Amino acid sequence: MHNSRLLREWKIFDPRDPSTAAYGDDMLDATFIQREKELLMVLAGQPGGHGATDLYSARLPEGAPLSAVGWSPIRDAAGQLLPLSERRQSSPWDGKGGRHCPSYVKGWNPEKNAWVERIYYAGAAENLWGPYTIGFLEWDGEQWQDQPEPAFVANEDWEHGSVYEPNLVYHDGKWKMWYVAGSNHEDYLVHGYSESANGRTGWSQHAVFADPEMKMFDFCVRQRENEFEAIFARVWMGRGEMPQETGLWWCRAHKPSGRLSEWSAPVQIMDGENRGWHAGPWKPSLQFATETGRRGLIFFDGSYQTTDPGPFPFAFTLGCVEVELPNLDTFSQK
Repeated sequence: MHNSRLLREWKIFDPRDPSTAAYGDDMLDATFIQREKELLMVLAGQPGGHGATDLYSARLPEGAPLSAVGWSPIRDAAGQLLPLSERRQSSPWDGKGGRHCPSYVKGWNPEKNAWVERIYYAGAAENLWGPYTIGFLEWDGEQWQDQPEPAFVANEDWEHGSVYEPNLVYHDGKWKMWYVAGSNHEDYLVHGYSESANGRTGWSQHAVFADPEMKMFDFCVRQRENEFEAIFARVWMGRGEMPQETGLWWCRAHKPSGRLSEWSAPVQIMDGENRGWHAGPWKPSLQFATETGRRGLIFFDGSYQTTDPGPFPFAFTLGCVEVELPNLDTFSQK
């Protein structure tokens, strides 16, 4: 690692660890909603580790600042995870395969002539393993409304019919989205980019952002003053020895470009070493710990092997690492 320091690491949710508040539920894929008096963590969850995934939320104690600890999933009176939204309209495209990998973004809707809040996510019509399309929930001021059809679908041969893991920002009048195409079981992952004026239609031609050989998985962009910084994962599908490149990486740019060549040379922040409750982290979500300075919190997904019978003997976890991010002054663009 170069010019960055891992300071502390926490396990937030683990369905098999009673010291966390998971209570047997899988909760992953953190994204955050920051309003004036509210900070919510939005998660993809699977109650009891079974069935279609859905979107849920967790919160800190009232008035608490952003932290890696203290998160409590929002549950109903019976103790069950409370979904963010019903499937009044979206079942045809996200019903049986569920919702996952949420990304919160606030942007301008030219049709409504208003700012809107959305949670983009990947959904699947028939199977938890895809193929996927990307859509969103939209906040109407009181609740999250699902949509009757996806907002973004695969249309290029290199996408192999499936798009997922969206990460979005709204910048310079455009909804800008980085996403994964392909499939894990084929060991084929390519990172794409597209942008739209309304975030629903009129997407630009889907462009390759990172080639399959890079195995980029999630490209989470955050604005910091006049710069943009990104944390992304490079993953390993379990074939052969884990490459040194596996783990979390950081880069920066003067604008949120859809070309990887316009971002700085990436710096590895965390490797894929097996730490017991996670190995090969993915789905990073960068949140700056303070208004100034280089300290950040990176929330990420992990997994570990279990002795359960069946085709999938793994447990999923959500973790967080505190890191001193590289100093912007020491890095130039490519």
